[in-house]
Amino acid sequence: MDPHDLQISEVYPPVEIARKVERIGVSKARTETLTMLVLAVLAGAFISMGALLFTVVMTGSSLGFGLSRLVGGLSFCLGLILVVIAGAELFTGNNLIAMAWASRLVGTKDVVRNWIIVYIGNVAGCLATVVLVAWADVGHLGNGAVQETAISIAKAKAALPWEVAFSRGILCNALVCLAVWLAMGGRSLTDKILAILFPITAFVAMGLEHSIANWFFLPYGLYLDGQAGLSVMDVARNLIAVTIGNILGGTVLVAGVYWVAYLRSERLQKVN
Repeated sequence: MDPHDLQISEVYPPVEIARKVERIGVSKARTETLTMLVLAVLAGAFISMGALLFTVVMTGSSLGFGLSRLVGGLSFCLGLILVVIAGAELFTGNNLIAMAWASRLVGTKDVVRNWIIVYIGNVAGCLATVVLVAWADVGHLGNGAVQETAISIAKAKAALPWEVAFSRGILCNALVCLAVWLAMGGRSLTDKILAILFPITAFVAMGLEHSIANWFFLPYGLYLDGQAGLSVMDVARNLIAVTIGNILGGTVLVAGVYWVAYLRSERLQKVN
């Protein structure tokens, strides 16, 4: 094999991924508003499709708890694969912009602007998908079994105590941002997809909480249940707790740690 071909097939080393994440963070923070919003709506729809596929796959599964969660996690990967490969702006992944902020390449205003616009777009994409799924009557698949599964998922999430939802949000976005990080290390389409599969499957199988996915799961459950067993206040509590947890998981546990490990010394040298 040609050594040059071997080099091309190799993944980027971690320090190069860190620099790449930093550069992309600058680009994302400065993206034009309409483009950012449109891509954010797409991301909300993509994640919702992964959440819906998870719901369908979990319905009536006889594989047992562990294997059912594993298969469900693999199905949910559809969402982030579409985000990363097709191109979209996802709030949880964009927490990695904190690396560019730590290097003082973008300001706090730029980061907050990106997060707010992308979050709003993600929510809009999720809610629009809920409407389309409701019109498509997907809940009645399996003689209504999918509807029962969707309601059960929503009730379980809404019932989580604040501190549990918050902690699961931290752990979840650490894995989501690691999936994005690993995907950026790949050079081929196959590399990127394989990089996404394991961290995303893990967070879903372990029952961790993703704020944008919950903007599909919870409103869809509210619609199907007619609020008979779901409280709007419980839904709101979950979304707030998980969103805050996601921010901390992505910015501190991934962006912050890798910035200190790989970029801090480089930035200090440039300053000095």
